[in-house]
Amino acid sequence: MTAIIEIISIDLVIHFAFGLTALAYFTYDVIFLRLLAVGSSLIGLAYFGIYLGRTPVLIWQILLLALNSWRIIQLFRERRSVSFSEEEQELYQTIFSSFTPVEFMKVLGVGAWKTGEPENVLAEQGKPIEELLVIYNGEVAVEKDGVEVVRLRDGTWVGEMSYLQGGNASATVRVVRTTRYVAWSKGVLTRLLKRNPTMDVAMKSVLSTDLIQKLSGSSNPDTKN
Repeated sequence: MTAIIEIISIDLVIHFAFGLTALAYFTYDVIFLRLLAVGSSLIGLAYFGIYLGRTPVLIWQILLLALNSWRIIQLFRERRSVSFSEEEQELYQTIFSSFTPVEFMKVLGVGAWKTGEPENVLAEQGKPIEELLVIYNGEVAVEKDGVEVVRLRDGTWVGEMSYLQGGNASATVRVVRTTRYVAWSKGVLTRLLKRNPTMDVAMKSVLSTDLIQKLSGSSNPDTKN
């Protein structure tokens, strides 16, 4: 009976260790991911290395633990070295939270804050759109064939479909009231993301989520039938 209980206890420990590793694959926060990896390594170190006395496993778990701990320290230092303005902080928390602060500043560094006044056209249907935009504050109207179909406000993107799939603008986007936004040259942004695969995945995830919300109508309360 004691042996059975011991086996069950050991199995639970192993499942817990692998559960931490699996959970790490579902998190976007790099520091939290590495903390989960450290927890998994500690359990593996205690069980396989110390309890079972498997020297190769012990060596590798110590190495992985050291590497993850070192990266966690680096990431905390990077985060402490980055300071956001009020606008940048709000944009980071609401849209770019899947990026590390350093990654976000890299993306923001190749973009430009701009202000659009009423009747300014940000994109014209059927014509190339050279920029990818995210609205920080304001309101724009989306028009197809001269008819307004929806209005977009804070936190929504303009030009994401063209950026993800290529092609010309699928609609005209006109400023309704003074709008503060960030604009990126598509070419410059693409080159940055190609050099940083993790950022590329995070950006495509953000844009895809925005596109899905628009298609489902969940972010478009003013859609006109």
